[in-house]
Amino acid sequence: MQPLIDNARTFGQRPEEFAKLAEGQSPEVLFITCSDSRVVPALITGARPGQLFELRTAGNIVPPYASEHPTSEAATIEYAAEVLGVRDIVVCGHSHCGAVGALVRGDDLDAVPAVRDWLASATPRPRGAAGDPTVAEGVQSHVLAQLLRLRSYPCIAQKLAQGQLALHAWYYEVHTGAVLAHSPQTDTFKAL
Repeated sequence: MQPLIDNARTFGQRPEEFAKLAEGQSPEVLFITCSDSRVVPALITGARPGQLFELRTAGNIVPPYASEHPTSEAATIEYAAEVLGVRDIVVCGHSHCGAVGALVRGDDLDAVPAVRDWLASATPRPRGAAGDPTVAEGVQSHVLAQLLRLRSYPCIAQKLAQGQLALHAWYYEVHTGAVLAHSPQTDTFKAL
């Protein structure tokens, strides 16, 4: 913890670098990814403050849209699309994902009921080899399912129909740093 504290103490000693950020934000991309500490969107993309609007959830799950029971995730997605006017949304899964691995393997999660119930909202269950530690196939199918779920959000469906938004499925390999993007033409993930 101490190295983090030390950095935080010196971080604010460069106010001239941050003054413009007080004027507001206008990110072009909503980046939806896992809460996993090994996935750092700004590091992966090289984004500077103000360039990415981030939504991080366990397993990069996009919950079903239900206006009568709003979620923080739905509010973030709606805000990004309607207020910030993002032009692109990236759903980025990653190798060695504990959440997707648990789904693929069918792990017993009764000891962590909140995790169990959250992951239950990730249906359909991702396909993949239970013995693969990278869970690559499972994560990639899961990312595509979350992209499909995004399309069911009214604000996203409207922006897509108007040609004002593009959706992207990415897969990040934590063990290599490689980023793959889904190609709808070939239905495969290929290097960016």
